[in-house]
Amino acid sequence: MDFNKDTAKKTAELLLQIKAIKLSPQEPFTWASGWKSPIYCDNRITLSYPPVRNFLKQEIAKLVEEKHGKPDVIAGVATGAIAIGILVAQELGVPFVYVRPEPKKHGRQNQIEGHIESGQNVVVIEDLISTGKSSLNAVKALKEAHANVKGMIAIFSYGFNIATENFKNDKVELTTLSNYEHLLEQALDSKYITSEEFRTLEDWRIAPSEWNQNDK
Repeated sequence: MDFNKDTAKKTAELLLQIKAIKLSPQEPFTWASGWKSPIYCDNRITLSYPPVRNFLKQEIAKLVEEKHGKPDVIAGVATGAIAIGILVAQELGVPFVYVRPEPKKHGRQNQIEGHIESGQNVVVIEDLISTGKSSLNAVKALKEAHANVKGMIAIFSYGFNIATENFKNDKVELTTLSNYEHLLEQALDSKYITSEEFRTLEDWRIAPSEWNQNDK
């Protein structure tokens, strides 16, 4: 995956500054999956900080055009990427839709909210990539609506091997502003973490599902 290193490190620094990403190797978080994790990421916090929000909007819009050309439609993955997706669509001056995890149980039973036509070029916006499963579920819904999905742009990825495999298997090109590797580098440079904590955080990324099992 191609990265603009300066953008990746600046994105990481901003996310750390506003605590959209929290690093806590000594007191791990518990994810919904049950995994113990020394990192927690909530990019929705960026919406409360206009300079950060604007930076992300501009950088993602730039990446969309560089990687895929100007699309007919921007699609956000519900719920985390709806707001940033709208901002990017506004920046590019194109229509916006969002994709639910599953069709609504009532009304028109839509999974895709908004107007999209068969054959339109779509770039999908996501806030965070872990395994990629929910993100690729949104791509599947768009393809079933006969949209031409050009690729996906996300703010941040944990860089798990399973995500790389999932995107490769589904033949979806993923580009992210920043990732775990650049985050750790920036966190060490900015003294958010010590060298020892850096090693702990690196170990987690290698085997996240087994990490910290001995401490339970």
